Amino acid sequence: MKAAVIIKHGKPEGIEIQEVEKPSVKKDEILVKIIASTVTAGDVALRKQSFMQFLMFWPLARLLFGVKNQRKKILGHEYSGIVETIGDNVTKFKVGDVVFGTTGFKGGAQAEYITLPENSIISFKPENISFEEAAAVPIGAICALHLLKKIDIHPVDEAMIYGASGSIGTYAVQLAKYFGAKVTGVCSTQNIELVKSLGVDEVIDYKKEKIKAIDKKYSVIFDTVGKFPKAVAKKILLKYGRHISTHSSPVKEEQEYLDLIQKLTSAGTIKPVIDKTYPLENIMEAHSYVETGRKKGNVIIKIA
Repeated sequence: MKAAVIIKHGKPEGIEIQEVEKPSVKKDEILVKIIASTVTAGDVALRKQSFMQFLMFWPLARLLFGVKNQRKKILGHEYSGIVETIGDNVTKFKVGDVVFGTTGFKGGAQAEYITLPENSIISFKPENISFEEAAAVPIGAICALHLLKKIDIHPVDEAMIYGASGSIGTYAVQLAKYFGAKVTGVCSTQNIELVKSLGVDEVIDYKKEKIKAIDKKYSVIFDTVGKFPKAVAKKILLKYGRHISTHSSPVKEEQEYLDLIQKLTSAGTIKPVIDKTYPLENIMEAHSYVETGRKKGNVIIKIA
């Protein structure tokens, strides 16, 4: 099978499309033919990881996630596809099921096939969206949902979503509105119309307005890009307001999160935002684009 293999960590040119062995299923696994995956900021960070950074990182990863002492060769942490084979003990899925989900810390979705445990974070693809759209849902939406629940979002909240045009931000806006909050989205000038289309009540252009100097107080500030420090946020938070950031709050992927997201996507309550789509063969270009930090929503890798 074809896969995007990291032959040298660092620049995008270190990724090469190679023929690798197609995986075979164990008794409790399914084999998924991947139709689409994504390149996320996390993929870029892992691809750029130097050997010294890896040596510093993997003991913590092993402690937290049970990760073996090896660097990833195939990236990609979210996908959509079709179940091609099931193990003898699998009961939840059958051959031909159309699915989407995350690979957890395993990675490996930037390839034509992947094996996953039946109990991994996986659900049936909503029928009203494409494979490409489905691949763009799991990580950003799960992250946004987990952190909004952690901060205890309520209908009475005036919420600011900082970085409202990114992968996590676009879902955070839509989910905060689903929970009934009044939402202000913060983005750059070129993304204002996109953020408005997500249903925000107000938009702030951070290139034209100093956020910390605005004449308004919020009960919730959700920093989806890790660039709005808590000390600065306090200046526009209500006395008992809550601040949360993707860079300071670890996210735990839960099946119940993906199940809710699947229902909301099927109902049209939340919609994925896709910026660009690349074929697997152009994955270096996709990595280069994501690395610019200018992507809106999600960048898709079309595999099959």
